[in-house]
Amino acid sequence: MGENRLVQGRYRLLDLIGRGGMGEVWRARDESLGRQVAVKCLKPLGPYHDPSAGRVLRERFRREARVAAALSHRGVTVVHDFGESDGVPYLVMELLEGRDLSRLLEENKGHPLPVDDVVDIAGQVAAALAHTHRQGIVHRDLKPANIVRLTDGTVKICDFGIARLGHDIGFTARLTGTGIALGTPHYMSPEQIGAGEVDERSDLYSLGCVLYEIATGAPPFDLDDPWSILIGHRDTPPRPPRERRPDLPAPLDRIILDLLAKRPEERPHDARELVRRIHTGRAAHVPVPAVPPPDRPRAGRLPSWTRGMATGHKAVGAGLGALPPDPGAALTGRWATRPAGTAVALPSEPPPQALAALAARYGEGVRLARLGRWAEAGEIHRAVAAERAALLGPDHPETLTGRYQAAFALVRAGRAAEALPAFTEVAEARARVLGADHPDTLAARQETGYVLGRLGRHFEAHQVYTAVLAARVRAMGPDHPDTLRCRHNVACTLGRLGRPDEALRTALDVAAARARVLGPDHPDTLVSRCEAAYAQGQSGRWEEALRGYREIAAARARVLGADHPDTLAARYETALSLGRLGRSADALSLYRELIEDRTRVQGATHPETLRARHGLGVNLGRLGRWEEALAEAREVCVLREHLLGPGHPDTLVSRREVAVALGWLGRWAQALTEYRRITATREQLLGPEHPDTLAGRGDEAHCLERLGRDTEAGELYRRVAVIRGRHAFGGR
Repeated sequence: MGENRLVQGRYRLLDLIGRGGMGEVWRARDESLGRQVAVKCLKPLGPYHDPSAGRVLRERFRREARVAAALSHRGVTVVHDFGESDGVPYLVMELLEGRDLSRLLEENKGHPLPVDDVVDIAGQVAAALAHTHRQGIVHRDLKPANIVRLTDGTVKICDFGIARLGHDIGFTARLTGTGIALGTPHYMSPEQIGAGEVDERSDLYSLGCVLYEIATGAPPFDLDDPWSILIGHRDTPPRPPRERRPDLPAPLDRIILDLLAKRPEERPHDARELVRRIHTGRAAHVPVPAVPPPDRPRAGRLPSWTRGMATGHKAVGAGLGALPPDPGAALTGRWATRPAGTAVALPSEPPPQALAALAARYGEGVRLARLGRWAEAGEIHRAVAAERAALLGPDHPETLTGRYQAAFALVRAGRAAEALPAFTEVAEARARVLGADHPDTLAARQETGYVLGRLGRHFEAHQVYTAVLAARVRAMGPDHPDTLRCRHNVACTLGRLGRPDEALRTALDVAAARARVLGPDHPDTLVSRCEAAYAQGQSGRWEEALRGYREIAAARARVLGADHPDTLAARYETALSLGRLGRSADALSLYRELIEDRTRVQGATHPETLRARHGLGVNLGRLGRWEEALAEAREVCVLREHLLGPGHPDTLVSRREVAVALGWLGRWAQALTEYRRITATREQLLGPEHPDTLAGRGDEAHCLERLGRDTEAGELYRRVAVIRGRHAFGGR
């Protein structure tokens, strides 16, 4: 297959991005949906030139393509299509913008990755393996070149189909007919080498080899001779990673060594157990001086079938099949404008060293964002954007990418008001440079809508989303994932505008389309189902909402893992629905379990842990256990005030819950004090005529009534009524 060829009248091959022993990978454009994809073409090579073997190869490829397409997990490469073109089988997959671990280590000059990155990668790969193993799929060729870290930090496993294909076509899990190992010796399990039974625990061993390498900078048996490498896997205990890198946390060291156990039964039982161990094993680490590498073990004798084996590429080698760099980080200094015909002066060629340094700093900003360190990430992206502007020009796409990332970090750091003008400026600049309907322009406009929603300006957000949706349908088609994401945002704003029936219809339509395009258990499909359940709750249809949230929680546990934040969020909504239905005892039980799990996974003072504790207190009150409810509300309020600040909405909600409990206990004077504190804070932050401020005044008046101060209460009620009436008739 050649450049610019149209495959099946739909996929236009643009450029070759990888070549291996069994075929090629091309970057391509899906002409039907207007999106870029990766097209993998398998060709019968070497011993496979036999026609009958070629037929079997194609049939197995079709079957494996269907299996890969059925895998629905954020940690597995999405498969869109497969078929044959001029007798050559092809597979169409999502195009991954990022770097495989082989490339990451190569760019890091063979140095190990930061500990936080190692733990993050370990957890994501383990979760993806847990899903694929549940579907009966074993990778059999897990190695750094087959694990890609995207620019947003998501980690994906690639090449499931080919690895499984080689086993099923009649070659063993160890060798092809020519004596070349199916799998790379640096990452092969002892049972692959020794003709033992190969199951999912072989993948766990290979993952142990990968983690060892990214944690220490070298594979567990870092030898040039494949014979000696295989001897090491089969017979030699690996040197503990902490001896090579003493700053590794002891739990991580233990996990890696357990994965590298020679006997499968001595490794973690399955990938789900590994996920649990990684979550519970996160620990602080103290840097200490490095220890020099050990002497190499002596090579022993292996069976004759290992003769002639090639060593294969280590992660620090050439990295066949490595993906192109992130376009937002790999600075070229050359760019073209859109629409065509617009003349723009290009800046002079910037120094390559400066571009490389900026790319590295940009990558560090992305890494910090992945860790949730948004303030630090934002500072880096702002600085990088300023330097890119000086080197490349203020409207260079890569300058705008840095400004976009800086604005994104502001939102996640809780500074939405500052992010709004930043996104607006980026959207306007991208429209000038790239065109009004360019995906990057639309992405910036869509983020503008998101920020408007965060600021409570839902009508304006709805207007932005509606305009962006029309442009996305024009440019990409109605079923493009980005189009569906925008339709999902429209559903959200409809709900916030008090139009739950329209929100429900839109959310259900988006969920159905996403199920068709992405799969019923894809995380995006489940997000839209969650929005539909929210709209059902808004409409008072809590039984339907409860059923939806329970199904979503079960699906997310299967796909993302029981401890994933999205799974925990669905469980929270389930408990909330139970409370709304008056089933407070059931809600209480679920909140207690959720608090325990959130504390274990996210920490006792995480905002979501405190949110679950708030729900617990509310339902204690509904059950008439007001002393317990008051104690819980007070403790949560103190924690939220310390962590989020006295004016944060969550803090004020907790303070109101304290006041409610005091009122139910007959302590109205104390309740009045709390309500007045709430109202004063809201008035300062939101203004004297904001609906929340007026609601607080109403709470004050109720307390005054209960205290027998009817004159003051009546006056306060009248003031609130006058303001509300003025707003109802459009006055000021």
